[in-house]
Amino acid sequence: MIGTSLVMMALGAFRFGVNHAAYQSLTRQAAWRWEKLDRVGRAPALQYLGPDAHDLVLEGVIYPHFKGGLRQVELMRATADLGRPMMLVDGLGWIWEQWVIVGVEERKSYFMRDGAPRKIEFTVTLRAYGADLL
Repeated sequence: MIGTSLVMMALGAFRFGVNHAAYQSLTRQAAWRWEKLDRVGRAPALQYLGPDAHDLVLEGVIYPHFKGGLRQVELMRATADLGRPMMLVDGLGWIWEQWVIVGVEERKSYFMRDGAPRKIEFTVTLRAYGADLL
């Protein structure tokens, strides 16, 4: 990959990095599934069903006139519209397996006379697709 030092994370063909859509925080949430089983005359018991899908939330700021342009969040939504899991790899070379985009939020501020924002804040929520059986 050319310019890998500038890529913080890659989701399929989409790149988060210094020159485009840099995120300032990464939150990973893990959960495990426990099903409640009702019992007569006693409190419910819990049955372990296994791990739940992990979520990854990336929050960042784009200054579109400095780097990357105005359409970066639009490209995130277009990537989500593909409706398919994509390989997630971070800038250190760690392979996170396949993930999907489940949410994109955008906040624009500090507008110029033509309505173009000087600042775009974004939040992208990714969810682990889950490994398929071989």
